Amino acid sequence: MQYRTLGRTGVQVSSLALGAMNFGSLGRTTQEEATAIVDAALEAGINVIDTADRYSGGESEEMVGKAIAGRRDDIVLATKASMPMSDDPNHRGASRRWLVTELDHSLRRLGVDHVDLYQIHRWDPATSDEETLSALTDLQRAGKIRYFGSSTFPAYRIVEAQWAAREHHLGRYVTEQPSYSLLQRGAESHVLPVTERYGLGVLVWSPLASGWLSGAVRAGREIATHRSAILPERFDTSLPANRARLDAVEKLAVIADEAGLTLIQLALGFVTAHPAVSAALVGPRTLDHLHAQLAAADTVLTGDVLDAVDAVVAPGTDLAAHEKSDATPALLDPSLRRR
Repeated sequence: MQYRTLGRTGVQVSSLALGAMNFGSLGRTTQEEATAIVDAALEAGINVIDTADRYSGGESEEMVGKAIAGRRDDIVLATKASMPMSDDPNHRGASRRWLVTELDHSLRRLGVDHVDLYQIHRWDPATSDEETLSALTDLQRAGKIRYFGSSTFPAYRIVEAQWAAREHHLGRYVTEQPSYSLLQRGAESHVLPVTERYGLGVLVWSPLASGWLSGAVRAGREIATHRSAILPERFDTSLPANRARLDAVEKLAVIADEAGLTLIQLALGFVTAHPAVSAALVGPRTLDHLHAQLAAADTVLTGDVLDAVDAVVAPGTDLAAHEKSDATPALLDPSLRRR
């Protein structure tokens, strides 16, 4: 396992990190299975576990807490907040009122007295940077969080938050968690240059592109992944964007074969090769999934392989731009771009 410094924090993190989104009802993962996955990940040298209050309505946090009991100090523990947790309009967002309350809920579910990294899951346009950063700074001073970061923020929002922290003499986000993969390279255009400029650590989510790069999605085969059952439209190969992805996957599989790698090794080796990236989050549902992903822990891609990848998916290109989670709200809501 390789280790990198998380931004400018001085904290050393494994190049692969364990994402716990599939723990619980979403991934149909039991506590026994989740604990076995955590055991195997830690044994392999992974030292980062990332979860969120939103995952299976808090069940993921509870399962992570039980799995790490007795070894909390060996783990860089991260969780997130701001996504809706109920129909109540105040049980979401990045206000002081909600973050203070929800962090206590997360700590209770995890069975710990602090988390190492607390992340704002999505930018909340209804809340000012000063409000959010002030609350996070106070929680940090109270010892409930060690660091705080953002997740899936548009590049300009990352910059605005850095300036707000400086302007109001508050703590700043020290990490960003963007979506980034061989098939979704848009982060290279804006987000990753900004994180490098401000010295942020980067934890990449969906490096296997929701399963497209797992090896299970290939031409001529029935697509029967767990994610395709949940989001069938994202795997409908009659749609142009999905046909483009499938075509790219076939070409990338050839590159992987010629390099003596699995597609998973190529995919994870690609994202961790970027100098801005601290770690790639893998989100296995089973031990078999984890072992296939751990095989990429020490993968280092040559310049020739990276050049071949660029010829298939150009740098900065998203093959499914409509699926981006960091789009400016006005691109999704017509009322925000019309007088």
